[in-house]
Amino acid sequence: MTRRADRLFQIAELLRGRRLTTAQQLADWLHISPRTVYRDVRDLQLSGVPIEGEAGIGYRLNRSASLPPLTFTVDELAALAAGARMLETWGGASFAKGARGALAKIASTMPADKRATLDRLPIFAPSFHIKGEFAEKVDALHLAIDGKRVVSFAYRDRKGAHTERRVWPLGLFYWGARWTIGAWCELRGDFRNFDVEEIRELLVLEPFPDMEGRRLADFLRHVEVKQR
Repeated sequence: MTRRADRLFQIAELLRGRRLTTAQQLADWLHISPRTVYRDVRDLQLSGVPIEGEAGIGYRLNRSASLPPLTFTVDELAALAAGARMLETWGGASFAKGARGALAKIASTMPADKRATLDRLPIFAPSFHIKGEFAEKVDALHLAIDGKRVVSFAYRDRKGAHTERRVWPLGLFYWGARWTIGAWCELRGDFRNFDVEEIRELLVLEPFPDMEGRRLADFLRHVEVKQR
């Protein structure tokens, strides 16, 4: 799906079943200008989406209104299939379930010929070489990040040194057949990246506080500065 098509779909979903929503509210939620909202809403109305309201007052979409079916190019279908199949292989059980479910929902909105194209796409991500314990680690780290919970583990770094770590997990990063986790490390008192493959004896512990200077945005800025 193109970025604009995705935005149009988001606008329609944000308006569905709500009371009047202003263009400024939509602009704030989607990080775009009110002028872009006006243009997008007008285009949605012209395409048959029954959006009620007008500029300066607000908009709404009846909850029972049905949206027009999504349309995808062959390249877009290939990208969706590749992403979903790679997540099924490398993403752990929760990511795999989500990827399958999302792809099934998308397929259910397509005409029969497009569904057939999706089924026939020769894009595969074999999983026979992936150990079950690796997928379990990805799942546990994903849940810890989502729940803002401390994790502890035994870790072997690139030099072969072994340490025990307690970290505040902030984000999972996929590098192509390799996951790392970005975190605030209590041992080092700083941000660190950890190779998920080298994590052992993983435990999900108590919640950690939302602390200025130790958030995901801070970690990303830290990484950006180091790469300059």
